[in-house]
Amino acid sequence: MDYYDLIIIGGGPAGSTLARALEDTDKRILLIDKQTFPRDKTCAGWVTPAVMESLAVDPEEYGHGRTLQPIRRFRIGMMGQSPVENDHGEIVSYGIRRCEFDHYLLQRTHCDKALGEPVKSIQREGGNWQINGRWQAPLVVGAGGHFCPVARQLGEGPGRHETVVAAKEVEFEMTPEQAQTCQARGDTPELWFCRDLKGYAWIFRKGNYLNIGLGREDNHKLTDHLHEFVDDMKASGRIPSDLPGRFKGHAYLLYNHAHRPLVDDGLMLLGDAAGLAYTQSGEGIRPAIESALLAADVLRNTEDYTARSLQPYGEAIAQRFGNRAEQHDNGWQMPQWVKTPLAGTLMRSHWFTRKVVTEKWFLHQEVPPLQVAV
Repeated sequence: MDYYDLIIIGGGPAGSTLARALEDTDKRILLIDKQTFPRDKTCAGWVTPAVMESLAVDPEEYGHGRTLQPIRRFRIGMMGQSPVENDHGEIVSYGIRRCEFDHYLLQRTHCDKALGEPVKSIQREGGNWQINGRWQAPLVVGAGGHFCPVARQLGEGPGRHETVVAAKEVEFEMTPEQAQTCQARGDTPELWFCRDLKGYAWIFRKGNYLNIGLGREDNHKLTDHLHEFVDDMKASGRIPSDLPGRFKGHAYLLYNHAHRPLVDDGLMLLGDAAGLAYTQSGEGIRPAIESALLAADVLRNTEDYTARSLQPYGEAIAQRFGNRAEQHDNGWQMPQWVKTPLAGTLMRSHWFTRKVVTEKWFLHQEVPPLQVAV
């Protein structure tokens, strides 16, 4: 059985960021993922300049041979109303394809990797964790998304007791005919909020690629809302009438609604496995990356992987993202004070959609990039 100082489950942005951030240590690291890379990943796919800075990614270099769509505007509305469009005058985000972005980040790491290896068993034996009876380590980090197998080892694990956001989306390369007729513009993602404000849909063009999706916190109505939205957008010409393939689904926890423990003896959770997605937008990439950097900072300074020694990671998460116990917004995308008869009026306001919805809730421009060496 091979021994490692640390085993990371999940090769997405959280797992690869942690592995790279610890390369300046003498820790022997193994990264395991059930899929081989590049692989499809259900995600709208945009990252802010803050993410690129924290990852030390040069946008110009990344854009060679990969999709990198500069975003300068947003088109925002409530379903059934006319949208408003805001020009931010500069690049405020980038559109990426997760199959490319995740592969790029993973290729930058130099640890051992076991790709295409599903985790079938996690067992505690003599102070170490054994994975699939093949690898062992005193510390296992779960970075495998909402259904991460490591999360099952902490607390109640994933289950029906959690308030989960469900989303469905499709991403495809448009034919020349589709690209010509599609009215959605690459530098202007579209966000369409459901009338009950329990979710939103999006249209996101990245060059010749088009991503369409919808997420809600009451998933039993998700398909009906999605079909209604898609039909409306086809009728208005925003998207092609002949969408290929089927919509793929995924689930995640919003930060204010998640109650998963972040650490235990020899265990840590990152990103979506820890339920760190931003409550107002559902974005998971920046929280995943920042949680990995915060975890790396703790792991550099300890060789003791007891829950008590790992607790500074949980404290760092609370300091960065806020104390969950003190955040009481009941709804998903918007705080309760917005869910009033005035919501429709607010969503027609250029000031509100720009300063609050876009810059605060989706871009988090008031939060500076996390400065941790990688």
